[in-house]
Amino acid sequence: MAATIRPTAVSSSALRLRSVAAVAGALVLNALVAAAGDQLFVSLGVFPPWGQITHAAAPYLIALAYRFPLGVGAAYLAARWAPSAPRRHAMWLGVVGVVISAAGLAAALTHDVGPAWYPTALLLGTLPCAWLGGRLHRR
Repeated sequence: MAATIRPTAVSSSALRLRSVAAVAGALVLNALVAAAGDQLFVSLGVFPPWGQITHAAAPYLIALAYRFPLGVGAAYLAARWAPSAPRRHAMWLGVVGVVISAAGLAAALTHDVGPAWYPTALLLGTLPCAWLGGRLHRR
């Protein structure tokens, strides 16, 4: 007699945990790679040393040039790692990014941490990057 293989049911709490892990993992990976890029540009002298503030546009434009693609890649990974509804996971990562960017904008408006246009650009670009990452996963 042949044995039948039945898939085991996954509990809803396990699925929630996998969903949170997909979004959190993509967020952490994005932050680590962005920090590594920042450190590279600091060591090359393109960005000012840590703790020094600049209002020059070039370092911020360079940072946007790699942060937006990183955001798309992170959203793609969140979608890929999601147990279901991949695009929803990519967009949840975008929502988390909006909250973080809004906090950065609030800091820029209340303290001298650099130009306010940079966190504004991050805030405005986060959801489109998340959408694109989810869309790329669909392909």
